[in-house]
Amino acid sequence: MTLDKGATRMVETWHAARLIPTSGINGPDEQERRATSALLAVLGAVREFQRCLLGPLGAPVGSAETFIEVPFDLNGTRVFPDGLIRITRGKSVWTCLVEVKTGKNVVGSEQLDHYLDVARANGFQAVLTISNEIPAQPGIHPTKVDRRKLRNVALHHLSWTKVLTEAVMQRVHRGVSDPEQAWILGELIRYLEHPRSGAMEFEDMGAHWVTVRDAVTAGTLRPSDKGALDVANHWDQLIRYACLRLGRLLGTPVEPVLTRREMADPASRAQALATSLAQTGTLPGQLRIPNAIGPITVCADLRAGRVMVEVQCDAPREGRPLTRVNWLLRQLKDAPPDLRIDSFAVYAREPSASALLRDVRDEPARLVGGDKKDIRAFKLVLSASSGAKRGQGRGSFIGSVLDLVDRFYEEVVQSLKPWNPPAPKLRQSAVQQPPEVQPALVSTALSSEDGAQHDEPREQDSGSDDTRAEPDAAASVPDDAAPAEA
Repeated sequence: MTLDKGATRMVETWHAARLIPTSGINGPDEQERRATSALLAVLGAVREFQRCLLGPLGAPVGSAETFIEVPFDLNGTRVFPDGLIRITRGKSVWTCLVEVKTGKNVVGSEQLDHYLDVARANGFQAVLTISNEIPAQPGIHPTKVDRRKLRNVALHHLSWTKVLTEAVMQRVHRGVSDPEQAWILGELIRYLEHPRSGAMEFEDMGAHWVTVRDAVTAGTLRPSDKGALDVANHWDQLIRYACLRLGRLLGTPVEPVLTRREMADPASRAQALATSLAQTGTLPGQLRIPNAIGPITVCADLRAGRVMVEVQCDAPREGRPLTRVNWLLRQLKDAPPDLRIDSFAVYAREPSASALLRDVRDEPARLVGGDKKDIRAFKLVLSASSGAKRGQGRGSFIGSVLDLVDRFYEEVVQSLKPWNPPAPKLRQSAVQQPPEVQPALVSTALSSEDGAQHDEPREQDSGSDDTRAEPDAAASVPDDAAPAEA
Protein backbone atom coordinates (compact mmCIF):
# COMPACT_ATOMS: atom_id res chain seq x y z
CA MET A 1 0.00 0.00 0.00
CA THR A 2 1.34 3.43 -0.92
CA LEU A 3 0.80 6.57 1.12
CA ASP A 4 -0.16 9.89 -0.39
CA LYS A 5 1.99 12.99 0.15
CA GLY A 6 -0.09 14.20 3.09
CA ALA A 7 0.20 10.89 4.93
CA THR A 8 3.94 10.74 4.22
CA ARG A 9 4.44 14.19 5.77
CA MET A 10 2.52 13.08 8.84
CA VAL A 11 4.68 9.97 9.29
CA GLU A 12 7.84 12.04 9.04
CA THR A 13 6.71 14.19 11.99
CA TRP A 14 5.64 11.27 14.18
CA HIS A 15 7.91 10.20 17.06
CA ALA A 16 8.78 6.51 17.25
CA ALA A 17 7.95 4.75 20.48
CA ARG A 18 11.03 4.05 22.57
CA LEU A 19 11.56 1.38 25.19
CA ILE A 20 13.36 3.90 27.43
CA PRO A 21 11.92 7.38 26.76
CA THR A 22 13.74 10.56 27.72
CA SER A 23 10.55 12.60 28.07
CA GLY A 24 9.36 13.44 31.56
CA ILE A 25 12.85 13.83 33.08
CA ASN A 26 12.39 16.86 35.34
CA GLY A 27 15.44 16.79 37.57
CA PRO A 28 18.58 14.95 38.72
CA ASP A 29 16.62 12.55 40.95
CA GLU A 30 14.47 11.42 38.02
CA GLN A 31 17.59 11.16 35.85
CA GLU A 32 19.33 8.87 38.32
CA ARG A 33 16.24 6.74 38.93
CA ARG A 34 15.54 6.23 35.22
CA ALA A 35 19.19 5.61 34.32
CA THR A 36 19.53 3.05 37.12
CA SER A 37 16.35 1.21 36.18
CA ALA A 38 17.19 1.18 32.46
CA LEU A 39 20.76 -0.07 32.94
CA LEU A 40 19.93 -2.78 35.48
CA ALA A 41 16.96 -4.04 33.44
CA VAL A 42 19.11 -4.37 30.31
CA LEU A 43 21.84 -6.13 32.31
CA GLY A 44 19.28 -8.71 33.40
CA ALA A 45 17.90 -9.16 29.88
CA VAL A 46 21.01 -9.19 27.67
CA ARG A 47 23.37 -11.95 28.77
CA GLU A 48 26.31 -10.91 26.55
CA PHE A 49 26.21 -7.33 27.84
CA GLN A 50 26.06 -8.60 31.41
CA ARG A 51 29.19 -10.69 30.90
CA CYS A 52 31.26 -7.97 29.25
CA LEU A 53 30.33 -5.29 31.81
CA LEU A 54 30.25 -7.27 35.06
CA GLY A 55 32.69 -10.06 34.25
CA PRO A 56 35.79 -7.89 34.89
CA LEU A 57 34.28 -6.99 38.28
CA GLY A 58 34.28 -10.63 39.40
CA ALA A 59 30.66 -11.49 38.61
CA PRO A 60 30.05 -15.11 37.54
CA VAL A 61 28.10 -16.17 34.47
CA GLY A 62 24.58 -17.02 35.59
CA SER A 63 21.01 -15.86 35.91
CA ALA A 64 20.77 -12.25 37.05
CA GLU A 65 18.16 -10.49 39.17
CA THR A 66 18.19 -6.71 39.43
CA PHE A 67 16.38 -4.37 41.86
CA ILE A 68 16.23 -0.61 42.42
CA GLU A 69 16.11 1.41 45.66
CA VAL A 70 16.48 -1.54 48.01
CA PRO A 71 16.08 -0.48 51.70
CA PHE A 72 18.54 -1.57 54.41
CA ASP A 73 18.89 -0.84 58.13
CA LEU A 74 22.29 0.45 59.25
CA ASN A 75 22.64 1.21 62.96
CA GLY A 76 19.03 2.28 63.18
CA THR A 77 19.22 4.37 60.03
CA ARG A 78 17.41 3.56 56.81
CA VAL A 79 19.66 3.65 53.72
CA PHE A 80 18.56 3.19 50.14
CA PRO A 81 21.19 2.18 47.55
CA ASP A 82 20.07 2.99 44.02
CA GLY A 83 20.18 -0.64 42.94
CA LEU A 84 21.20 -4.23 43.62
CA ILE A 85 22.44 -6.97 41.31
CA ARG A 86 22.25 -10.64 42.28
CA ILE A 87 23.71 -13.32 40.01
CA THR A 88 23.21 -17.00 40.84
CA ARG A 89 25.36 -19.80 39.48
CA GLY A 90 24.58 -23.16 41.01
CA LYS A 91 24.84 -22.77 44.77
CA SER A 92 27.01 -19.65 44.64
CA VAL A 93 25.48 -16.17 44.72
CA TRP A 94 27.22 -12.91 43.82
CA THR A 95 25.52 -9.76 45.15
CA CYS A 96 26.53 -6.18 44.40
CA LEU A 97 25.10 -2.88 45.61
CA VAL A 98 24.87 -0.12 42.98
CA GLU A 99 25.01 3.65 43.47
CA VAL A 100 24.35 5.84 40.40
CA LYS A 101 25.02 9.52 39.77
CA THR A 102 24.18 11.50 36.61
CA GLY A 103 25.15 14.91 35.36
CA LYS A 104 27.85 16.56 37.46
CA ASN A 105 26.85 14.80 40.68
CA VAL A 106 29.56 12.75 42.39
CA VAL A 107 29.50 9.98 44.98
CA GLY A 108 30.22 11.25 48.50
CA SER A 109 32.64 9.52 50.84
CA GLU A 110 30.13 9.26 53.70
CA GLN A 111 27.46 7.77 51.46
CA LEU A 112 29.92 5.25 50.06
CA ASP A 113 31.06 4.26 53.56
CA HIS A 114 27.45 3.46 54.50
CA TYR A 115 27.02 1.18 51.47
CA LEU A 116 30.30 -0.61 52.22
CA ASP A 117 29.09 -1.22 55.77
CA VAL A 118 25.75 -2.55 54.48
CA ALA A 119 27.50 -4.87 52.05
CA ARG A 120 29.81 -6.22 54.76
CA ALA A 121 26.99 -6.71 57.24
CA ASN A 122 24.88 -8.66 54.71
CA GLY A 123 27.73 -10.70 53.23
CA PHE A 124 27.59 -9.01 49.82
CA GLN A 125 30.62 -9.28 47.60
CA ALA A 126 30.90 -5.83 45.97
CA VAL A 127 29.76 -2.23 45.74
CA LEU A 128 29.60 -0.57 42.30
CA THR A 129 29.38 3.17 41.66
CA ILE A 130 28.45 4.65 38.27
CA SER A 131 28.88 8.33 37.45
CA ASN A 132 30.36 10.68 34.87
CA GLU A 133 33.66 10.72 36.75
CA ILE A 134 36.39 9.10 34.66
CA PRO A 135 39.23 7.70 36.78
CA ALA A 136 42.67 8.89 35.77
CA GLN A 137 43.81 5.26 35.75
CA PRO A 138 41.89 1.99 35.36
CA GLY A 139 41.00 0.33 38.65
CA ILE A 140 41.29 3.52 40.69
CA HIS A 141 38.14 4.75 42.45
CA PRO A 142 37.55 8.51 42.22
CA THR A 143 36.17 8.70 45.80
CA LYS A 144 38.48 8.35 48.80
CA VAL A 145 37.36 5.68 51.25
CA ASP A 146 38.75 4.00 54.33
CA ARG A 147 40.88 1.13 53.02
CA ARG A 148 39.97 -1.00 56.02
CA LYS A 149 36.40 -1.23 54.75
CA LEU A 150 37.64 -2.99 51.60
CA ARG A 151 38.95 -6.11 53.33
CA ASN A 152 35.85 -8.20 52.65
CA VAL A 153 34.02 -6.06 50.07
CA ALA A 154 35.32 -5.12 46.63
CA LEU A 155 34.76 -1.54 45.46
CA HIS A 156 34.37 -0.83 41.71
CA HIS A 157 33.61 2.22 39.61
CA LEU A 158 32.33 2.60 36.05
CA SER A 159 31.93 5.85 34.17
CA TRP A 160 28.90 6.32 31.94
CA THR A 161 31.36 6.64 29.06
CA LYS A 162 32.70 3.18 29.89
CA VAL A 163 29.15 1.76 30.08
CA LEU A 164 28.22 3.30 26.73
CA THR A 165 31.47 2.11 25.15
CA GLU A 166 30.92 -1.49 26.25
CA ALA A 167 27.31 -1.37 25.04
CA VAL A 168 28.29 -0.11 21.59
CA MET A 169 31.15 -2.58 21.26
CA GLN A 170 28.87 -5.49 22.20
CA ARG A 171 25.97 -4.35 20.02
CA VAL A 172 27.88 -3.24 16.92
CA HIS A 173 31.21 -5.04 16.90
CA ARG A 174 30.95 -8.25 18.95
CA GLY A 175 27.28 -8.91 18.26
CA VAL A 176 24.32 -10.19 20.27
CA SER A 177 23.00 -13.65 19.40
CA ASP A 178 19.33 -12.93 20.07
CA PRO A 179 17.76 -10.26 17.77
CA GLU A 180 15.34 -9.08 20.44
CA GLN A 181 18.12 -8.71 23.01
CA ALA A 182 20.15 -6.80 20.42
CA TRP A 183 17.24 -4.39 19.97
CA ILE A 184 16.93 -3.93 23.74
CA LEU A 185 20.63 -3.11 23.99
CA GLY A 186 20.25 -0.67 21.12
CA GLU A 187 17.48 1.12 23.01
CA LEU A 188 19.83 1.54 26.00
CA ILE A 189 22.47 3.03 23.68
CA ARG A 190 19.91 5.46 22.27
CA TYR A 191 18.94 6.53 25.76
CA LEU A 192 22.50 7.02 27.05
CA GLU A 193 23.46 9.04 23.97
CA HIS A 194 20.56 11.46 24.52
CA PRO A 195 21.59 14.76 26.21
CA ARG A 196 18.77 14.51 28.75
CA SER A 197 19.86 11.11 30.07
CA GLY A 198 22.53 12.68 32.27
CA ALA A 199 25.26 10.39 30.90
CA MET A 200 27.63 13.16 29.85
CA GLU A 201 30.91 13.00 28.03
CA PHE A 202 34.17 14.36 29.45
CA GLU A 203 33.74 18.10 29.03
CA ASP A 204 35.69 20.00 31.67
CA MET A 205 39.40 20.45 32.46
CA GLY A 206 38.62 21.57 36.02
CA ALA A 207 38.22 24.81 37.90
CA HIS A 208 41.99 25.51 37.94
CA TRP A 209 42.47 25.23 34.17
CA VAL A 210 42.56 28.94 33.31
CA THR A 211 44.78 29.83 36.27
CA VAL A 212 47.28 27.04 35.52
CA ARG A 213 47.31 27.80 31.80
CA ASP A 214 48.15 31.44 32.42
CA ALA A 215 50.79 30.52 35.01
CA VAL A 216 52.47 28.15 32.57
CA THR A 217 52.59 30.89 29.93
CA ALA A 218 54.07 33.34 32.44
CA GLY A 219 56.52 30.75 33.82
CA THR A 220 55.32 31.12 37.42
CA LEU A 221 53.80 27.65 37.94
CA ARG A 222 55.40 25.40 40.57
CA PRO A 223 54.96 21.59 40.84
CA SER A 224 53.62 21.95 44.40
CA ASP A 225 50.75 24.22 43.36
CA LYS A 226 47.33 22.71 44.00
CA GLY A 227 46.11 23.69 40.56
CA ALA A 228 48.99 21.83 38.86
CA LEU A 229 47.96 18.51 40.41
CA ASP A 230 44.31 19.14 39.53
CA VAL A 231 45.10 19.83 35.86
CA ALA A 232 47.42 16.79 35.79
CA ASN A 233 44.59 14.56 37.03
CA HIS A 234 42.17 16.02 34.49
CA TRP A 235 44.74 15.43 31.74
CA ASP A 236 44.92 11.74 32.66
CA GLN A 237 41.12 11.63 32.65
CA LEU A 238 41.14 13.16 29.16
CA ILE A 239 43.59 10.51 27.92
CA ARG A 240 41.39 7.80 29.45
CA TYR A 241 38.31 9.31 27.80
CA ALA A 242 40.13 9.48 24.44
CA CYS A 243 40.88 5.75 24.79
CA LEU A 244 37.23 4.91 25.51
CA ARG A 245 35.99 7.15 22.69
CA LEU A 246 38.41 5.73 20.13
CA GLY A 247 37.73 2.17 21.29
CA ARG A 248 34.00 2.72 20.81
CA LEU A 249 34.64 3.77 17.20
CA LEU A 250 37.09 0.94 16.47
CA GLY A 251 35.32 -1.85 18.33
CA THR A 252 38.43 -2.84 20.25
CA PRO A 253 39.71 -1.89 23.71
CA VAL A 254 42.14 1.04 23.69
CA GLU A 255 44.14 1.51 26.87
CA PRO A 256 46.47 4.23 28.20
CA VAL A 257 50.14 3.24 28.42
CA LEU A 258 51.35 3.26 32.02
CA THR A 259 54.50 1.97 33.67
CA ARG A 260 54.41 -0.56 36.49
CA ARG A 261 55.37 2.14 38.97
CA GLU A 262 52.53 4.37 37.80
CA MET A 263 50.06 1.50 38.06
CA ALA A 264 51.21 0.72 41.60
CA ASP A 265 51.45 4.36 42.73
CA PRO A 266 49.01 6.64 40.88
CA ALA A 267 50.12 9.64 42.98
CA SER A 268 53.60 9.45 41.44
CA ARG A 269 52.10 9.74 37.97
CA ALA A 270 50.17 12.91 38.91
CA GLN A 271 53.23 14.45 40.55
CA ALA A 272 55.39 13.67 37.50
CA LEU A 273 52.83 15.36 35.23
CA ALA A 274 52.71 18.41 37.52
CA THR A 275 56.52 18.63 37.45
CA SER A 276 56.57 18.37 33.65
CA LEU A 277 53.89 21.04 33.40
CA ALA A 278 55.85 23.44 35.63
CA GLN A 279 59.29 22.84 34.08
CA THR A 280 58.53 22.41 30.37
CA GLY A 281 54.87 23.40 30.06
CA THR A 282 53.97 20.01 28.54
CA LEU A 283 51.53 17.21 29.39
CA PRO A 284 52.45 13.82 27.86
CA GLY A 285 50.34 10.67 27.44
CA GLN A 286 50.15 7.49 25.35
CA LEU A 287 47.41 5.32 23.86
CA ARG A 288 47.88 1.65 22.96
CA ILE A 289 45.67 0.34 20.14
CA PRO A 290 45.71 -3.41 19.43
CA ASN A 291 47.54 -4.37 16.22
CA ALA A 292 48.56 -0.78 15.45
CA ILE A 293 52.08 -0.01 14.26
CA GLY A 294 52.88 1.40 17.70
CA PRO A 295 51.46 3.41 20.62
CA ILE A 296 50.23 6.92 19.86
CA THR A 297 51.99 9.57 21.93
CA VAL A 298 50.01 12.72 22.74
CA CYS A 299 51.71 15.85 24.07
CA ALA A 300 50.06 19.17 24.90
CA ASP A 301 52.45 22.15 24.98
CA LEU A 302 50.65 24.90 26.89
CA ARG A 303 53.44 27.43 26.36
CA ALA A 304 53.38 27.07 22.59
CA GLY A 305 49.63 26.53 22.43
CA ARG A 306 50.07 23.35 20.39
CA VAL A 307 49.01 19.71 20.60
CA MET A 308 51.23 17.05 19.01
CA VAL A 309 50.59 13.38 18.27
CA GLU A 310 53.24 10.99 17.03
CA VAL A 311 53.94 7.35 16.31
CA GLN A 312 57.21 5.56 15.63
CA CYS A 313 57.68 2.63 13.26
CA ASP A 314 60.68 0.47 12.38
CA ALA A 315 62.14 0.77 8.90
CA PRO A 316 62.79 -2.28 6.69
CA ARG A 317 65.97 -4.10 7.65
CA GLU A 318 67.18 -4.51 4.10
CA GLY A 319 67.51 -2.34 1.02
CA ARG A 320 69.12 1.03 0.40
CA PRO A 321 68.09 4.05 2.50
CA LEU A 322 66.07 5.52 -0.38
CA THR A 323 64.26 2.20 -0.82
CA ARG A 324 63.22 2.31 2.83
CA VAL A 325 61.89 5.85 2.44
CA ASN A 326 59.81 4.82 -0.58
CA TRP A 327 58.40 1.91 1.44
CA LEU A 328 57.04 4.41 3.94
CA LEU A 329 55.72 6.83 1.30
CA ARG A 330 53.64 4.10 -0.33
CA GLN A 331 51.71 3.74 2.95
CA LEU A 332 51.12 7.48 3.40
CA LYS A 333 49.04 8.15 0.30
CA ASP A 334 46.16 9.65 2.30
CA ALA A 335 48.26 11.31 5.00
CA PRO A 336 48.09 15.11 5.41
CA PRO A 337 50.87 17.03 3.64
CA ASP A 338 51.87 18.84 6.86
CA LEU A 339 52.85 15.54 8.51
CA ARG A 340 56.45 15.71 9.74
CA ILE A 341 58.69 12.70 9.19
CA ASP A 342 61.91 12.12 11.13
CA SER A 343 64.35 9.43 10.06
CA PHE A 344 66.78 7.76 12.46
CA ALA A 345 70.01 6.17 11.27
CA VAL A 346 71.41 3.04 12.88
CA TYR A 347 72.93 3.63 16.35
CA ALA A 348 71.59 7.21 16.34
CA ARG A 349 69.33 8.62 19.06
CA GLU A 350 68.62 11.93 17.38
CA PRO A 351 66.95 12.26 13.95
CA SER A 352 69.40 12.19 11.08
CA ALA A 353 66.95 13.99 8.77
CA SER A 354 63.54 15.63 9.05
CA ALA A 355 61.08 17.00 6.49
CA LEU A 356 57.39 17.52 5.81
CA LEU A 357 55.52 14.93 3.81
CA ARG A 358 54.75 17.39 1.00
CA ASP A 359 58.49 17.91 0.45
CA VAL A 360 59.39 14.23 0.82
CA ARG A 361 56.90 13.28 -1.88
CA ASP A 362 58.73 15.56 -4.32
CA GLU A 363 62.21 14.57 -3.13
CA PRO A 364 62.41 11.33 -1.09
CA ALA A 365 66.17 11.79 -0.64
CA ARG A 366 65.44 14.51 1.95
CA LEU A 367 65.06 11.79 4.57
CA VAL A 368 68.44 10.24 3.74
CA GLY A 369 71.11 11.74 5.98
CA GLY A 370 74.30 13.27 4.69
CA ASP A 371 76.33 10.22 5.72
CA LYS A 372 73.80 7.98 3.86
CA LYS A 373 73.71 5.44 6.67
CA ASP A 374 70.99 2.81 6.81
CA ILE A 375 67.70 4.04 8.27
CA ARG A 376 66.46 2.02 11.25
CA ALA A 377 63.22 3.88 12.17
CA PHE A 378 60.80 6.67 11.27
CA LYS A 379 58.82 8.99 13.52
CA LEU A 380 55.62 10.58 12.21
CA VAL A 381 54.44 13.76 13.94
CA LEU A 382 51.27 15.80 13.41
CA SER A 383 50.51 18.99 15.33
CA ALA A 384 47.69 21.51 15.60
CA SER A 385 46.87 24.56 17.65
CA SER A 386 45.25 23.81 21.00
CA GLY A 387 42.06 25.43 22.18
CA ALA A 388 42.01 27.65 25.23
CA LYS A 389 38.56 26.94 26.68
CA ARG A 390 38.26 24.55 29.63
CA GLY A 391 35.03 22.92 28.40
CA GLN A 392 33.85 21.12 25.29
CA GLY A 393 32.88 22.64 21.96
CA ARG A 394 34.55 24.74 19.31
CA GLY A 395 37.80 26.35 20.41
CA SER A 396 38.10 24.14 23.49
CA PHE A 397 41.24 22.37 24.64
CA ILE A 398 39.43 19.04 24.99
CA GLY A 399 37.99 19.21 21.49
CA SER A 400 41.36 20.04 19.91
CA VAL A 401 43.01 17.01 21.56
CA LEU A 402 40.23 14.57 20.65
CA ASP A 403 39.93 15.79 17.06
CA LEU A 404 43.69 15.54 16.48
CA VAL A 405 43.87 12.01 17.92
CA ASP A 406 40.98 10.81 15.72
CA ARG A 407 42.42 12.50 12.61
CA PHE A 408 45.92 11.15 13.19
CA TYR A 409 44.70 7.59 13.60
CA GLU A 410 42.37 7.73 10.60
CA GLU A 411 44.76 9.41 8.15
CA VAL A 412 48.10 8.02 9.29
CA VAL A 413 48.22 5.18 11.81
CA GLN A 414 45.54 2.82 10.52
CA SER A 415 47.22 2.54 7.08
CA LEU A 416 50.68 1.68 8.45
CA LYS A 417 51.80 -1.94 8.42
CA PRO A 418 55.07 -3.28 9.80
CA TRP A 419 57.70 -4.50 7.37
CA ASN A 420 57.98 -8.26 7.00
CA PRO A 421 61.03 -9.90 5.44
CA PRO A 422 60.39 -11.90 2.27
CA ALA A 423 59.95 -15.64 2.56
CA PRO A 424 63.15 -17.67 2.07
CA LYS A 425 63.60 -19.22 -1.36
CA LEU A 426 64.61 -22.77 -2.16
CA ARG A 427 68.16 -23.28 -3.41
CA GLN A 428 68.56 -24.03 -7.10
CA SER A 429 68.95 -27.73 -7.95
CA ALA A 430 72.38 -29.02 -8.78
CA VAL A 431 73.71 -28.65 -12.30
CA GLN A 432 72.37 -31.31 -14.69
CA GLN A 433 74.73 -33.94 -16.01
CA PRO A 434 75.79 -33.62 -19.67
CA PRO A 435 73.43 -35.66 -21.86
CA GLU A 436 76.27 -37.65 -23.47
CA VAL A 437 77.34 -39.19 -20.16
CA GLN A 438 75.67 -42.49 -19.38
CA PRO A 439 73.97 -42.55 -15.94
CA ALA A 440 75.52 -45.91 -15.29
CA LEU A 441 79.01 -44.43 -15.74
CA VAL A 442 78.49 -41.66 -13.16
CA SER A 443 80.41 -42.60 -10.02
CA THR A 444 78.91 -40.05 -7.63
CA ALA A 445 75.45 -38.63 -7.05
CA LEU A 446 74.71 -34.91 -7.18
CA SER A 447 75.00 -32.95 -3.93
CA SER A 448 73.69 -29.62 -2.75
CA GLU A 449 77.31 -28.53 -2.59
CA ASP A 450 77.64 -28.96 -6.36
CA GLY A 451 77.47 -25.65 -8.20
CA ALA A 452 79.00 -23.49 -10.81
CA GLN A 453 82.06 -22.82 -8.66
CA HIS A 454 82.95 -26.55 -8.74
CA ASP A 455 82.51 -27.07 -12.47
CA GLU A 456 86.04 -25.98 -13.42
CA PRO A 457 88.83 -28.44 -12.45
CA ARG A 458 91.32 -27.07 -9.98
CA GLU A 459 94.92 -26.67 -11.11
CA GLN A 460 97.47 -28.65 -9.15
CA ASP A 461 100.27 -26.92 -7.28
CA SER A 462 103.34 -28.49 -8.94
CA GLY A 463 106.18 -26.20 -7.95
CA SER A 464 108.01 -24.99 -11.09
CA ASP A 465 105.19 -26.31 -13.28
CA ASP A 466 102.85 -23.57 -11.96
CA THR A 467 101.59 -21.79 -15.06
CA ARG A 468 99.55 -19.12 -13.29
CA ALA A 469 100.27 -15.61 -14.54
CA GLU A 470 102.21 -13.24 -12.31
CA PRO A 471 100.38 -10.07 -11.30
CA ASP A 472 101.10 -7.00 -13.33
CA ALA A 473 103.95 -5.18 -11.65
CA ALA A 474 102.67 -1.80 -12.80
CA ALA A 475 99.35 -2.39 -11.13
CA SER A 476 100.98 -2.58 -7.69
CA VAL A 477 103.05 0.58 -8.11
CA PRO A 478 101.54 3.77 -6.72
CA ASP A 479 100.77 6.51 -9.18
CA ASP A 480 103.28 8.86 -7.60
CA ALA A 481 106.14 6.27 -7.45
CA ALA A 482 109.37 6.96 -9.41
CA PRO A 483 109.94 4.75 -12.49
CA ALA A 484 112.58 2.02 -12.12
CA GLU A 485 115.96 2.57 -13.84
CA ALA A 486 116.60 0.58 -17.00
